[in-house]
Amino acid sequence: MSLKGFSISFLTTLNVHTPCQPSLGRVVVSVGEIILLLSFRFYDKVLSLHEDSATPVSNPLLAFTLIKRLQSDWKNVVHSLEASENIRALKDGYEKVEQDLPAFEDLEGAARALMRLQDVYMLSVKGLARGVFQRVTGCAVTDLYSPRRLFSLTGDDCFQVGKVAYDMGDYYHAIPWLEEAVSLFRGSYGEWKTEDEASLEDALDHLAFAYFQVGNISCALSLSREFLLYSPDNKRMARNVLKYEKLLAESPNQAVAEAVIQRPNVPHLQTRDTYEELCQTLGSQPTHYQIPSLYCSYETSSSPYLLLQPVRKEVIHLEPYVVLYHDFVSDTEAQKIRGLAEPWVIISGIRSLMLQPVVCFSAWLKDTVDPVLVTLDHRIASLTGLDVQPPYAEYLQVVNYGIGGHYEPHFDHATSPTSPLYRMNSGNRVATFMIYLSSVEAGGATAFIYGNFSVPVVKNAALFWWNLHRSGKGDGDTLHAGCPVLVGDKWVANKWIHEYGQEFRRPCSSSPED
Repeated sequence: MSLKGFSISFLTTLNVHTPCQPSLGRVVVSVGEIILLLSFRFYDKVLSLHEDSATPVSNPLLAFTLIKRLQSDWKNVVHSLEASENIRALKDGYEKVEQDLPAFEDLEGAARALMRLQDVYMLSVKGLARGVFQRVTGCAVTDLYSPRRLFSLTGDDCFQVGKVAYDMGDYYHAIPWLEEAVSLFRGSYGEWKTEDEASLEDALDHLAFAYFQVGNISCALSLSREFLLYSPDNKRMARNVLKYEKLLAESPNQAVAEAVIQRPNVPHLQTRDTYEELCQTLGSQPTHYQIPSLYCSYETSSSPYLLLQPVRKEVIHLEPYVVLYHDFVSDTEAQKIRGLAEPWVIISGIRSLMLQPVVCFSAWLKDTVDPVLVTLDHRIASLTGLDVQPPYAEYLQVVNYGIGGHYEPHFDHATSPTSPLYRMNSGNRVATFMIYLSSVEAGGATAFIYGNFSVPVVKNAALFWWNLHRSGKGDGDTLHAGCPVLVGDKWVANKWIHEYGQEFRRPCSSSPED
């Protein structure tokens, strides 16, 4: 069951065990009824976000708040003092399903995914908090995606994202998210929300220290003073104010100096800038009429199968040679493959959100699992002319990219003689055949870094390229990456074909450059 479906099931469980909602047409006279009203306010808020629980969660903002709601918000509601005193049945219902709820690591991974999207697509944090996806470059603001329905974030939501960065010492990301949290908490100050874990004071506290850490003493002092307006008895903050005042008195220039916060290069990628620029195009290809050698045609490959049912072929690039086969699978076949992989994808990926270079879930399918996989292998063999049966090719790998899911720049072929790929005793990966099993609304392109182009997700199409030259040497121009999914649910299937078994199908060449 998906998290969205689980959330609906969880709501139903809690609703069964919750006392009747008090009438809103009369005066509330007891603390217990006030708590019930607050609980139902949260209940109605959750229901409003699940009008269509059967569809996947494609909006990363909604996905983050869903994980946060299941991991944190409900726990805060259920374990509040008022709930334990007045709605014991609610707590009992929660404890029955608590072990199946997302862990804190899942919430942390979802927060990191939002920060990844913020970086790669240069998104405005203020825009994200309002539910819009806008790229900000200088004074220019560009709408990257316009959701059919806006899902805005609360002050507590923004605080949680900022705190994940804060706890990692990443103040580049922490400060804008905590600033937005402070702004939203100020606007709703005095409103009590049982599900919230943080408050205006918490946001001010963290933001003040973050500014201090990056050298902006003036902002740290201003925020600390504001904190004391709401909590004047806090001795720790009072000491901080005295400390900041002393620092400014000793170095008056710090009052006007603005610290430049450098973005951390956590993956330490030399190609990060090129990679992100290609991702920001959201999938771009050369204009074909400007490059005559790039063309579209019907592929037959002298294969009887393709003579009867040719496939539309689009040459995307020549060096490296990359081809896109349109409508390679049908909607029914794509859905069937996803269905076969989904149980294993969930099991293998349930705790993988913390991974940084790769954020996706995968499963491997043998062709004996279902006849559709046998048909798929025959079709790939007909198009490529290669032997795709084990051990000359790997089993089909099905991959699902979750919230902000991506795969940083890498080669599919082995670049070291000690690579585990050689354990198959069938040589290196000579070619890659990647099938797009779904569409996405934004992001998720496949970027070829040194080729300086990217290919958007085209539902049911397949992307093919050679990883090795005919000499057996790796093609350095095939360095590629899976750009983060901005909005949508991306599924792909990979078929990696090895050298051995292809000797007469793709003969070697005497030229090392062929």
